Amino acid sequence: MLSDRIEAPWIEAFETVLRLCRAEPGLPVCLLAESQSRAVNLDLAELAALRLGCRPFRVVVPTPPQSAPVPVRSTGASRALQGHPGALAALQASPLILDLTLEGLLHAPELPGILKAGSRVMMVSNEHPEALARLVPRPEDEAPVKAAVKRARAAKRMTVVSEAGTNLTIAMEGAATAGVWGWTDRPGTVAHWPGGVVVSFPRAGSVNGTLVLDAGDANLTFKRYLERPVRLTLQDDHIVSIEGDGTDAELMRRYLAAWGDRAAYAVSHVGWGMNPRARYEALAMYDRRDTNGTELRAFAGNFLFSTGANEFAGRFTEGHFDIPVRNCTIALDGEPVVVEGRLAS
Repeated sequence: MLSDRIEAPWIEAFETVLRLCRAEPGLPVCLLAESQSRAVNLDLAELAALRLGCRPFRVVVPTPPQSAPVPVRSTGASRALQGHPGALAALQASPLILDLTLEGLLHAPELPGILKAGSRVMMVSNEHPEALARLVPRPEDEAPVKAAVKRARAAKRMTVVSEAGTNLTIAMEGAATAGVWGWTDRPGTVAHWPGGVVVSFPRAGSVNGTLVLDAGDANLTFKRYLERPVRLTLQDDHIVSIEGDGTDAELMRRYLAAWGDRAAYAVSHVGWGMNPRARYEALAMYDRRDTNGTELRAFAGNFLFSTGANEFAGRFTEGHFDIPVRNCTIALDGEPVVVEGRLAS
């Protein structure tokens, strides 16, 4: 396990990201955290902001108790704020927020009001700072992600196929698409670090076909590489069959069934990783408590498949899987953007 001792390069990594977010001397910077947040990242964020001459302050709320029927390590949306009026007032008064909550505010119900107030939200994934420092965003990361977002928003149809047996079709009309390159520098916007990913939230009834998770793909809720293939059949966005032998298929069947919620079987988002510095093998290098798996969500050429909440399709649940799938060919209206797990040129 890596030590949580503060290291100078880690402070410099936070400084770099703050500069990309246009942090300037005198700028109030809210450091949002919860009682179970990674303390070293909160300290690093504060030290970096002080070195830049900003005026950081902390808003730390208690991590709420779990109400789910199963252990939860990934929901896709923080429940920490719970509409707290004092915390929300502080957040809405802050031009820049570093979000250090466990899950991040991206799909939290409070986020629209915070962005409407003009705050920009920089989500720092709950990773060990050693990983964050390796994946500091660079200015040249922005243009390719923006171009990918433009293509996805213009597309009517996404197809995903693989030699393992995947044959998936996604209707893209009306989908909400966003891209993240690793920083936010405009009021009313949100980003996360590590970045390098484009995702689309399809409208209801848009996803059909077969998705085969091959041995070596990863289920990031379990922080586990699959040891045997798992075959998912999807109809009208929902997983209707989970086929496969061994632990991986059994884990998925039991975990989804435990929610007692059909929305847990539904598609949340689809997309692909674009970060050339993110490493597929990273999950093998960290203790489970030291990683949130964002690096695997972003490694270049993966098909990122997610189940659970999709507010654009009117579905809400805490049941959530993020699964980066390798070796797929992803096409938009017949034009490949990923070919057998490699970004198309």
